[in-house]
Amino acid sequence: MEAKKNNISVLMLPWLAHGHISPFLELAKKLTNRNFHIYMCSTPINLSSIKKNVTKKYSQSIELVELNLPSLPNLPPHYHTTNGLPPHLMNTLKTAFENASPNFSKILQTLKPDLVIYDYNQPWAADSASSVNIPAVQFLTFGSAVVSLAIHMSDDTEDKFPFPEIYLHEYEMLSLKEAIKEAPGNKYSFDEAIRLSRDIILVKTCRDFEGKYIDYLSNLVSKKIVPVGSLVQESIARDDHDEEIIQWLDKKEKCSTVFVSFGSEYFLSKEDIFAVARGLERSKVNFIWIIRFPQGERISIRDALPEGYLERVGERGMVIEGWAPQAMILQHPSLGGFVSHCGWSSFMESMKFGVPIIAMPMHIDQPMNARLVEYIRMGVEAARDEDGKLQSEEIANTIRKVLVEESGEDVRNKAKELSEKVNAKGDEEIDGVVEELVSLCSNK
Repeated sequence: MEAKKNNISVLMLPWLAHGHISPFLELAKKLTNRNFHIYMCSTPINLSSIKKNVTKKYSQSIELVELNLPSLPNLPPHYHTTNGLPPHLMNTLKTAFENASPNFSKILQTLKPDLVIYDYNQPWAADSASSVNIPAVQFLTFGSAVVSLAIHMSDDTEDKFPFPEIYLHEYEMLSLKEAIKEAPGNKYSFDEAIRLSRDIILVKTCRDFEGKYIDYLSNLVSKKIVPVGSLVQESIARDDHDEEIIQWLDKKEKCSTVFVSFGSEYFLSKEDIFAVARGLERSKVNFIWIIRFPQGERISIRDALPEGYLERVGERGMVIEGWAPQAMILQHPSLGGFVSHCGWSSFMESMKFGVPIIAMPMHIDQPMNARLVEYIRMGVEAARDEDGKLQSEEIANTIRKVLVEESGEDVRNKAKELSEKVNAKGDEEIDGVVEELVSLCSNK
C-alpha cells in the first residue's frame, strides 16, 4: 500500500539524540518510498550531521526543517544536541527543547502537514498538533520489553512483571532511578506522550522476537502497537578513514575479530577503560575499539589506555577515537562478535547482520536489552561483580566463548538464524505502518 502521489505529508520531531534521529530518518526513507513527503525537524547542529545521509535519491521527498531553541547562556547552539553534551547540561537541553514549543507551533502553521510523528518525551508536540487539528502519533525507538517494564515499574503495582527473563540487578535499579531523575522528560511527560498518541504507537521492533512484549504493551496502554522493523541505517559512501578500517579488517581471518563500541553518548570512566583494555588483551582475539571522550576533553588515546598497551596488542588491535562506520564494520566477514552496550539501535544492527553480542550494558534501557539478548540466545553478557564493576577476566572469557569456544556455537548459530528471519521479512512491517498512517490521515 502507498500514499497517492505524495498526498500525505508528515512532520517528524525526534528527541535531540543520534540514537533517536537516525531511526526517525530511516523510517522517513521507508515512507518516502511509498509516496509520503517528510519534513524532518530538528536543531541546526543535528540537521547538519544528517545532511549527508539524505542522499540525492531522497532530496525531493525529505526536507530538513530547522527548529531553533531559545538561547540560554550555558547552552550555545553547538550544544543543541546530546552528542558530546556534558552530562550536567542534559536537563538544560530538555528544558530548552520544551521551550521551543511556540517555534514548533509556527512550523506546523506554516507547513500544515497531514500528520506529526513525535518522540517519547514530547507531549507538547502532540498538543501543538492537536490544537490545529493534525493527528499526532508517537514513535518509540526503544524495544517493547523495555517500555513495558518501565510502565509496569512506574504503575506502583504489587503485581510481578509477567516476563521474569527481563529484570534488573540492584545496582542497575539504583542507576536507573538516578537516570530517570536526570532524564530528558519526566514520568508525567512520558505517560502524557503515550496517552496523546492517536490510536496507535509505532515501535522500532519486530514481532519475531518481541511478539509477547508487543501484545503486553498494547494491553498496558490500550492502543495498537505497530512494529516498524529494525530500521538499520543504510551504509553511505566510504571516506579515507573508513577505507583504512576496512583494509585493516580485510587482513583478518573470517569471524576472528570483535568490534567494541559503547554508543555515541556514553563515556567510559578511566576504571572501565582499563577493565575493557585488559579484557581485550587477555582474550587474545583481534579487536577494533571505538573510544569517545566528552566534547572539550583534551586527552589522547595513548594516555587513556594502560601504559604500553598499544605496543603490546600490536596489529591485533585497532583503537580509534570518536566515530567509525558501525554498520559497515558489522557487515565485514572478519567480524565474529560485537562488544556492545546494548543500545537498541546497536542491538538491531547486530540482529540484521547476524553478529553475536558480548553484552556490557551501561545504563538506562541497556541492561534490559542485554537480558533480552541472552533470552533469545543471540549473545552472552559479561558478568560484573556485585557492585556492578566490570571484570576484565569475565570480559576476556565471554569474548572467547562467543568467538572461539565450542560452548558458544549455539549463540553463533542463533545470531545467524535470527538475522535470516528478520531479513527475509523485507519491508513487511513498513507495509503495516503505511496502512495505519493512511487510515489515520483519511479519518482526521
